[in-house]
Amino acid sequence: MLVASQKIGAGLSTTGLAGCGLGIGIVFAGLLISTAINPFVKDDLFRVAMLGFALTEAIALFTLMVTFLVLFN
Repeated sequence: MLVASQKIGAGLSTTGLAGCGLGIGIVFAGLLISTAINPFVKDDLFRVAMLGFALTEAIALFTLMVTFLVLFN
């Protein structure tokens, strides 16, 4: 019973990865739209987009860490 609940909890905790994937898509969609509107500031926009990508990816890594903690403890 405990093993089954751990596996269910690990599976449910991976649903946070869907939100992270959506967030990364929104970051890069915003970058493409902003670059299309004003291509002269693409270097500044790219730096900000990379920061947004890194922060969103960090949340995904924390989600995986929690998943593995639930699964292997």
